[in-house]
Amino acid sequence: MSELEHLFEKLTKYADGGIYPYHMPGHKRRPFGMLPGELSRLDITEIDGFDDLHRPEGILDGLQRQAAGLYGAEESFYLVNGSTCGILSAVSCALPEGGHILMARNCHRSAYHAVYLRGLRATYLYPPCLEGYDIYDALEPEEVRRALEREPDIGAVLVVSPTYEGRISDIRAIADIVHEKGIPLIVDEAHGAHLGLADGFPKNSCQLGADLVIHSVHKTLPALTQSALLHVNGGRIDRGLLRRFLRIYQSSSPSYLLMAGIDNALRYVGLQGQEAFGAFRQRFGAMLDRLRGCRHLRFPADDRDRQDVGKLLVSTKQSGLTGKQLYDILLGRYHLQPEMASTGFVLAMFTVNDGEEAYRRMTEALLAVDEALEEGVADMPEGACGSAGQGRDPGTGRTDAIPLAKAWDMPTERIALAESEGRHIGEFINLYPPGVPLLVPGERMTGELIGKISEAARQGLEVQGVEMRRGAEGSRPGMYVPAISEEAQGIWNIE
Repeated sequence: MSELEHLFEKLTKYADGGIYPYHMPGHKRRPFGMLPGELSRLDITEIDGFDDLHRPEGILDGLQRQAAGLYGAEESFYLVNGSTCGILSAVSCALPEGGHILMARNCHRSAYHAVYLRGLRATYLYPPCLEGYDIYDALEPEEVRRALEREPDIGAVLVVSPTYEGRISDIRAIADIVHEKGIPLIVDEAHGAHLGLADGFPKNSCQLGADLVIHSVHKTLPALTQSALLHVNGGRIDRGLLRRFLRIYQSSSPSYLLMAGIDNALRYVGLQGQEAFGAFRQRFGAMLDRLRGCRHLRFPADDRDRQDVGKLLVSTKQSGLTGKQLYDILLGRYHLQPEMASTGFVLAMFTVNDGEEAYRRMTEALLAVDEALEEGVADMPEGACGSAGQGRDPGTGRTDAIPLAKAWDMPTERIALAESEGRHIGEFINLYPPGVPLLVPGERMTGELIGKISEAARQGLEVQGVEMRRGAEGSRPGMYVPAISEEAQGIWNIE
């Protein structure tokens, strides 16, 4: 890897070269206000010698080829608009407008945005719930097979692995099933940019046969926020069409700082990956060994084929605490910032760039919290897992929902959450993070979901799509949701 010219080095040489910038960006590579000079001096646009991300022929072309070689892909693309633009581009190029996609119900909102933008018909795969943890488990390959047999016009399949909480599906088996139908498999592997890069880690989805794979480099590798990769393999994808959509969904002025961050992270992996990832696995495993001595807090089994290294999922269901309460304790008392809290768990993320202190502080904090909990505490109620997409037929995955591509454009009215059961909802409703929808526009609200949304809000979790009113404008105080208007609903029913 050392023979290839790298972007940070090239940017530094240019900044030191005495060339004055009569071009964008407006800071002119000089410090301004609180903008650090070290940052601004490396921030450029597409100038001579620095290539063009949308038509790479020089340094960016070489770096993207290097990324492909590292991940085992035929072709890779740097992304500066995050995995979101990768998912939008992948779905858009894999299916024609109005096509039919089979997608996991725990996909990120960006996947639903692609369905909306391309006017697609979506059939959902519902992963099982991991018992006792209120999260989606890995997707079963046979569920994919059954769905494809029921719906012969499906044109592409989209799955998530690892999930936000670290559950890993059998991508090899799923790819074989999907390819039997001659259609492409897209894997949202945003949380698995570290997979397949060192011994002892599961393979990544490029190595397991997927056609399109999206990685968020910034999530699990030492790179800057908003940097990602899109990989393509095989002949099922029109690569010219893929490039078109990348030009649509990405900025025409890509950040060289973000691209240099991708290069820097992948260079580190290539030069020091085996040693660094080995230490990562050892430290994480040692932490889990100690934490499994907890009496009340619980942790999923350390199964490398099903649970990703680095995702510390702490279940509070047998502790008497809510996930938000444990989150607040870790942050307020121990100055530890977890990734997220849900109704019954906390998620903390570790990467190859965490040192011994990170493991020591989290271990000591969780052991101390567990020790302070009383014996015989009551179990907490079930959380949000499996609650999405209510009203579906379990045998077919079908719902009585209005298609997203229509529903999101229909007129809505704000109604009290407590009175919304049975109404078709006009906006995404989800806990954030992770951004997996509890309800997609066009799906019906259920009594179970009303209870779960109310409980999440009561615990202080962020529920997007729900408006909190204090009684202003003549309305009663409480929670309100956007429901598709009765008039629009009537027109839809007539159609």
